Amino acid sequence: MVAAAAYPLAALTGIGAKATAHAVEQKTDILKTALPAETSYLYAPDGKTVLTMFYEEYRQYTKIEDISPNIQQAIVAAEDNRFYQHHGVDPKGVARAFVSNARSGGVSQGASTLTMQYVRMALRDSAKTPKEVQEATQQTSLRKVKEMRMALEIEKHLSKEQILERYLNSAYFGHRAYGIYAASQIFFSKTPANLSPVEAATLAGLVKSPSEYDPITSDQKDATARRNYVLDNMARLGYLSPDAAAQAKAEPIKLRLTTPPNDCASMDPKYRPTWGFYCDYLKNWWSAQPAFGSNRLERMDKLRRGGYRIVLALDPKIQAAAEKNVGAKDNTGSPFANGIVVAEPGTGRIKAMAVNRNYSLNLSDNGPSSNPEAGPKVKANYPNTVAPLLGGGTLPGYQAGSTFKMFPMLAALNSGMTLSTSFNSPYTYKSAVYDGWAPSNASGAMTGVQTMWSGFGKSVNTYFVQLEEKVGADAGVRLAEQLGLRWRTDVDKDQASPAKAKKWGAFTLGVSDATPLEMANAYATVAAEGRYCEAIPVNSIMNRDGTPAMYTTPGGVQREVAKPRCRQVVSADAARAATDAARCPTGDTPAKGGCGGWSTADSVRGTVGRPVAGKTGTTDSTRSAWFVGFTPELAAASFIADPDNPFNAVGDGQSEVPVNAVALTLREALKGQPVRQFTPPSDQIVG
Repeated sequence: MVAAAAYPLAALTGIGAKATAHAVEQKTDILKTALPAETSYLYAPDGKTVLTMFYEEYRQYTKIEDISPNIQQAIVAAEDNRFYQHHGVDPKGVARAFVSNARSGGVSQGASTLTMQYVRMALRDSAKTPKEVQEATQQTSLRKVKEMRMALEIEKHLSKEQILERYLNSAYFGHRAYGIYAASQIFFSKTPANLSPVEAATLAGLVKSPSEYDPITSDQKDATARRNYVLDNMARLGYLSPDAAAQAKAEPIKLRLTTPPNDCASMDPKYRPTWGFYCDYLKNWWSAQPAFGSNRLERMDKLRRGGYRIVLALDPKIQAAAEKNVGAKDNTGSPFANGIVVAEPGTGRIKAMAVNRNYSLNLSDNGPSSNPEAGPKVKANYPNTVAPLLGGGTLPGYQAGSTFKMFPMLAALNSGMTLSTSFNSPYTYKSAVYDGWAPSNASGAMTGVQTMWSGFGKSVNTYFVQLEEKVGADAGVRLAEQLGLRWRTDVDKDQASPAKAKKWGAFTLGVSDATPLEMANAYATVAAEGRYCEAIPVNSIMNRDGTPAMYTTPGGVQREVAKPRCRQVVSADAARAATDAARCPTGDTPAKGGCGGWSTADSVRGTVGRPVAGKTGTTDSTRSAWFVGFTPELAAASFIADPDNPFNAVGDGQSEVPVNAVALTLREALKGQPVRQFTPPSDQIVG
């Protein structure tokens, strides 16, 4: 029996050497630096308020100096009494376990040291494939021998304190608590630095069998017995006096439970109903960032395992104004979604996202969908939803109407045409370029000769069809793409294709779907004098080691993921000219031209109280209504439509809803700030 017990030890240097040496060489370097999965934290813009977390395994890595000696001693007493005497493998433990198991005819006792357990956990956590996970955890002699060899090797490179630190951060304590920080929080609502001997012994006792000794779901009899076993061992090893151990054993287990939030739907209830949509946008944005992996699955895995610290770009003041002005808290019972997105020109940072819905997975109070083809069992999107109604997800958006007139106008100005470009604009115009298509104006008051100022201010369809003929419909389509628009429906993709874009005359009338996120950022480019910045929801993203998360540009340059990514899309003068024309719809006075006497949203300038530009947009039968407005500091896009049924018209009576939402939000967001002026266009582009 003694000879048989010596077999595993001999295998370390003899019999098993050939089979395991190569594996040890490959894995030891990994284990020196391997870190377990760690929770990512999402913070409010103050960088301190935790909104929610993202994790597969709830864990926050904690340095040994921030871990109470009580739990350090308790885990040694529970799992490896001779931890400080052996060098990774305990010969006495191996022999004792072998004899015990031989006598019982099964596996009644293990021989894993803390170091060996750490090796197993580290191999599991660093596994890239299911096969590697299986190899790290399967119950075979070969796996055990490899584990022993690696434990011996690891102890040559890491101190006992380093191994204990890694062990305590890797161990599973039950209830999704991975590592000592999570266990301290979930069971006792405190940090590891403040664990008492009783609490430490309770947690240390869980590692052997988290379900069997669970003090939450059991009657605590088994948990108490296991805790007392650990306390007795702590006293035997000299960590506690006999009297202190006896006193601790007399205490009941007193839990103070915490349930950590995970993902957007369980974020802090103070913020979730409205900020949840922004959180969801962050996730969709993250899943598209190559910096975090080669595909969506890898990127989301990084979010849930990478230990990032993410600070949102949302501005609480602007968010509060946006929420109020779309009725986000008191107007959730309408089939018509009224939403708004606010972007910052020159950075692309999204400062607010609000819609008259509650962000919630609970659809029990939602009525049936307004779409007659959906069937009675399909729920409506109100009052609760997690659908990305504001953009950033897979939903196509809503027809944006005449807000699209910005794209051919900006393309025309950038190509060398002037603001004074005029066309005689009849009530109905039959286009030879677009195969006899004959759009009409909204009213007879729009007929006559128009310039870009008056054509944009009055939203004259027949003016913009002629302008589009001259610059090319495809020029407007391609420019919209450069400003961040994406085509998601089959019809839009087909019409925007290189083969058909030149004939897409109706593009200027906004027949394509778009999201308020896209439109706010596109108009923000105009406000930023032609400098387009990708929409971004974060102020900062820090790695687990406190360094900024980076990505490599196509040119091989390292840049921070959270920094604005901008490029000049059109000339500054073209953007200034477009802004000058866009002052006409709002009732503002352009720097260089005339608006023709009236406009489609002439109340905006008075409401905002400072220079402002923008554009209204409605679709056939007013199925949806839009307004996109901007100042030099902010750009905002608001819509009202039925997300379930695009044929459910909002009606003319609600066409002012997005106009007011944008105007009031801009006024309140900029209250107290100095008034900034738009830069006038050059005389050359005025014409």
